[in-house]
Amino acid sequence: MHAATRHTRPQAGFTLVEVLVTLLLLSLGLLGLAGMQGRMNTVELESQQRSQALLLLQDMASRMAANRGSTALDAYADGAALDTPQGVGRDCESLTASSTRVDRDLRAWCLALQGAAEQLSVGGNAVAQGGLIGGRGCVEALGNSRYLVTVAWQGMTPLNAPVSGLACGQGEYDGSQEGSTCTDDRCRRVVSTIVRVGAL
Repeated sequence: MHAATRHTRPQAGFTLVEVLVTLLLLSLGLLGLAGMQGRMNTVELESQQRSQALLLLQDMASRMAANRGSTALDAYADGAALDTPQGVGRDCESLTASSTRVDRDLRAWCLALQGAAEQLSVGGNAVAQGGLIGGRGCVEALGNSRYLVTVAWQGMTPLNAPVSGLACGQGEYDGSQEGSTCTDDRCRRVVSTIVRVGAL
């Protein structure tokens, strides 16, 4: 007697385990892409903030260079001192008929630091939206007709703290929440330039 032999065909298709492993690998890859997209958004915002800060820095440096009188330049330093910087947390000075060019420049810079150029209506009130996150501006008299102009703002992630010689906004950007990674000025960003005024 011959035993009947069955012809078995080679298996075709995928097993359930193979499909599950493939789905797992695909989902891990998509999660990695989503995380990278979030990080790219943060980097893009940091870059945009730095560009905005550089524009604001150049704006004040140009205003000071155009108004070269030594008493006027000292007035810039008085109006945007380290302990009373222009920008966030400050009411920008109102202009009057007797306002000087320095007063107008400081007000314009203060409003620009607060983002007054772009406003959003919230509950019938206009809220500034176009400025730096926590933007502050300082002018320091260094002597010998030199002035240090600095713009500081809140970064999104902690990095190395700026050098101690750039004191504008120092200690203002540390996280107040428990477990915040923004400590020791690691979220403070600054850009600065020196305005030199030659004797004419």
